[in-house]
Amino acid sequence: MNQIDLSGRAAVVTGGGQGIGLAIAQRLSTSGARVCLWDVDRPTADGAAVEMDGAMAATVDVTDPDSVAAGVAETVAAFGKIDILVNNAGISGPNMPTWEYPVEDWRQVIDIDLTGVFLCCRAVTPVMIGGGYGRIVNIASVAGKDGNPNAPAYSAAKAGVIALTKSLGKELVDKGVTVNCVTPAAVRTRIFEQMAQEHIDYMLSKIPMGRFGLADEVAAMVAWLASEECSFSTGAAFDLSGGRSTY
Repeated sequence: MNQIDLSGRAAVVTGGGQGIGLAIAQRLSTSGARVCLWDVDRPTADGAAVEMDGAMAATVDVTDPDSVAAGVAETVAAFGKIDILVNNAGISGPNMPTWEYPVEDWRQVIDIDLTGVFLCCRAVTPVMIGGGYGRIVNIASVAGKDGNPNAPAYSAAKAGVIALTKSLGKELVDKGVTVNCVTPAAVRTRIFEQMAQEHIDYMLSKIPMGRFGLADEVAAMVAWLASEECSFSTGAAFDLSGGRSTY
């Protein structure tokens, strides 16, 4: 494992209690950062945090502006700052054609996967501007580039995350804060439990490498994007799709 130096940095990972978020939190922690796991599942986040040096957990609902603001206040009180924000929390929603897609499911996916990213960026960015430094890494998806059939809300939300990344990145070019996103193909985590097997098979069939991604592979990319060395990339989408998308 290549060593990324995040010594002295304070990081927030949303949805950090399990899956990709946990892998990212662990990688940031082993790289020297103090990490706060924001999660609605506090017992799971607490259990994950105790396994990492200097880590903590906070109960945060990314769809609730007041909850996000409280998470920022709690993290800054503990760490004194926030240098790194990884927006990972998300759900997949059901798999069905757009014309059959339940409106309530559409709203829930958009609320968590897109509006949640906006709310966290909105709350944390002023802290980073005040400190003159920051790294924001948003977890998007290849679905936001290509669009997955029978996943209209997820595809639309992740496309929105990519666009939000580009917009915010341009706004912060002179503030010492970079904003990038990664666009993984499917990574086998508990989110697969929300998907139809037919949809899982479809996603695998589109990956030229013939396998799903690994959470640790996403974490490795995020760790570099969250580092001081990543100083001339902002507003960019970094591919992690096994060759499915290369733009």
